[in-house]
Amino acid sequence: MATRSTIGVLNTDGSVTAVYCHWDGYPEHNGKILNENYTTEEKVRELIGFGSISSLGIIIGEKHPFSKFELKNDAPDFNELMAMYEQSEREGWTTFYGRDRGETDVAANTFPNVADFVNEFGEEYNYLFINGTWFVNDHGATFGDTPVMDMVEQVLEDREKEAA
Repeated sequence: MATRSTIGVLNTDGSVTAVYCHWDGYPEHNGKILNENYTTEEKVRELIGFGSISSLGIIIGEKHPFSKFELKNDAPDFNELMAMYEQSEREGWTTFYGRDRGETDVAANTFPNVADFVNEFGEEYNYLFINGTWFVNDHGATFGDTPVMDMVEQVLEDREKEAA
């Protein structure tokens, strides 16, 4: 079962540009990857520029087969495509619905504010990059009408302490 998330960036006008991410949205996976590998606004905007994500990797990577199960083993380029898929897995490439599967209507969405971003997507975890820091909203938590956004780094530290 997927743990869905969203990944977004706060724009200078207070709006949020974001994409959907299907797999492993919990802080110990996607939160950690974002916090350690997507640390500049330029890199975050490059990531979300590819549109909705199936699985987040430590790098954006290159176009590759979406899934090994979608490859036809009688195709003339099967071995080449399987090698590319295995490279994407080994090197931690991100898998996108548009770039890697050819789906349409998967572009990033822009929301007028943080509350609309959290409420309209409504996923388990909503990640937001603000001025060089990653924040996360856990399951739509609010304080009144305001979404609660915790620093990813602090959430990871707290969860590590709890697990010890």
